[in-house]
Amino acid sequence: MDYPGNLFVVAAPSGAGKSSLVKALMELDSRVQPSVSHTTRPPRGQEKHGREYFFVSQQEFDAMVLGDAFLEWAHVHGQRYGTSKKAIEDRIAMGADVILEIDFQGAIQIKKIFANAVLIFILPPSWEELRSRLERRGEDSAEVIELRLRNAALELTQAREFDFVIINELFERALFDLKAIVHAQRLKYTAQRRARADTFKALNIA
Repeated sequence: MDYPGNLFVVAAPSGAGKSSLVKALMELDSRVQPSVSHTTRPPRGQEKHGREYFFVSQQEFDAMVLGDAFLEWAHVHGQRYGTSKKAIEDRIAMGADVILEIDFQGAIQIKKIFANAVLIFILPPSWEELRSRLERRGEDSAEVIELRLRNAALELTQAREFDFVIINELFERALFDLKAIVHAQRLKYTAQRRARADTFKALNIA
C-alpha cells in the first residue's frame, strides 16, 4: 500500500551514533515523528516510560507477540524489542513521516511488510572509534562492551540490505546526509503529487 507518509528505518551497531543523529534530525525537522518501541529491558538514566520506550515485562511482551501486535520484534543483547504495527500504520496513513530506530533484523522484517519503507544504516568510521564511543558512554560493563562489539561484526555485514548508508565520522556531516535522505523522499513524484495536488491539477498533470 502506498501510504501518504514516509517510514524511515534507521539501524546501526551500538555506539555508531544512531540515537544522537535521529534526535538531532527531529529537533531540526518537526515533520519527522518518532516511533516508540516496546522493550523488556529496564530504563537507563533519565529514560521514561512512553517517551524513549514502553518498558514492559516479559509476560506483557509475550502477550503482545501472541496477539500479533508487533510489526516486528527481535532479541537484541539479551532483551526483546518490538514495534507496534497499528501505531505505525495509523500515523503514516495520516501523512506523518515516522522514523524508527531498530536493529537490522527488525529493519529487514519491516521492508517485507512496507515495501516503501526507507532503510538507512549508520556505520562507524572504524572499529577503534566504535570501541572508544562505547567506552565513553560509561553505561556498560567491559563484558557488555565486548558483546556489543561481537554483535557489531555481524550487524555490519547487513549494511548491504539497506537503501542508504551513512558513515558517522563527523556528526554534522552525518546529520546533513540524514536530512538529505528525508528531504529527497519528499520530492519523489508520488509524494509531490500528494503534497501539491492543486499545483499538479493546475498544470494538467495526471
